[in-house]
Amino acid sequence: MVIPGEPGRLGSPGSHGIPGLKGDTGFPGLPGLPGRAGHDGDDGDRGSPGVPGDPGFPGKPAECLIGLPGLPGGQGATGIKGDMGLPGFPGPPGMKGHHGDQGPVGPPGLVGLPGFQGSTGMAITGQKGNRGIAGQPGLVGFPGLQGLPGSPGTIIAGPTRRGFIFTRHSQSTRIPSCPHGTSKLYVGYSLLFVQGNERAHGQDLGTAGSCLQRFTTMPFLFCNTNDVCSFASRNDYSYWLSTATVMAVDMAPISGRALEPHISRCVVCEGAAMVIAVHSQTTVVPACPEGWVSLWKGFSFVMYTSAGSEASGQALASPGSCLEEFRAIPFIECHGRGTCNYYTNSYSFWLASLNPSRMFRKPLPQTLKAGELENIISRCQVCMKRPV
Repeated sequence: MVIPGEPGRLGSPGSHGIPGLKGDTGFPGLPGLPGRAGHDGDDGDRGSPGVPGDPGFPGKPAECLIGLPGLPGGQGATGIKGDMGLPGFPGPPGMKGHHGDQGPVGPPGLVGLPGFQGSTGMAITGQKGNRGIAGQPGLVGFPGLQGLPGSPGTIIAGPTRRGFIFTRHSQSTRIPSCPHGTSKLYVGYSLLFVQGNERAHGQDLGTAGSCLQRFTTMPFLFCNTNDVCSFASRNDYSYWLSTATVMAVDMAPISGRALEPHISRCVVCEGAAMVIAVHSQTTVVPACPEGWVSLWKGFSFVMYTSAGSEASGQALASPGSCLEEFRAIPFIECHGRGTCNYYTNSYSFWLASLNPSRMFRKPLPQTLKAGELENIISRCQVCMKRPV
């Protein structure tokens, strides 16, 4: 028989075991208790406009109440008799009556007394009759006999070679002289440009065409395809270089012999060599090129306009672009009706002086008045090549 021993002492704790495998998913838990009420949320963004609703049904027309027609009124009382009306308008004239019968012939009248002797009549000269129509031109005459030989001409010293023609304008009533070394061909009046049919055509003041030997306010006429020409019958203009003569205070149009002090004189000259104008574009008169001689000095005239937008100009190489006197308006306007005047729509254009340091830079606007005008006008000189 085995007798049990005493119980042994407790052992020390064992070491940690190895982690076990992941268990299977458990069953769903029971529903939780309801949560407490949350705080009020912030306002949401404004929604976009809704789509327009469908049009409503038309309303019922308003009912108009029409009253029943009233009973006819009784007969009114008789009115009081009115006053007498105004007299009526006169009636139309009556028809002309028939011509009456001729009356009986009256008895012959008494013999009258003899009359007094009349006074002597006065002789009255009748008015001069109108001029008759000019007759047709006569036939061409036979050639005349050859004239006698002329006397020998006078020998005049001058350039040995000629053929270069130019014009010089005085801008006064004084007839200018031809420069030294040139000879005079003829003198005249300084024509600047003409305007016909609202179109302008200018004359180069350096050519002989700008010096007309006779002056008239309308120096041209116009012709059409029907072989008909008309003179001074339209609103055409002519423009002439003017003088320094002052206009009348009332600015009345000038006509007749009163025009003569206002028209510049000119001379056409013949030289032995080429003539040109040189411009400095400064207020200093430029020098003539080497081998050239000076004829005159002046101001650089470019172009002009008047009577609207029509204009004409000067070739800057021409001696006509170098006027010896500067005037803001150097010309006068004339019309076919025989009058001339200065007008506010007339403008002149001059070559300006230029500071060399401001080339290729924006021009500085400025306005100059009388007394300062020459401080910005370019100077020029007309030169002639010295004959070889």
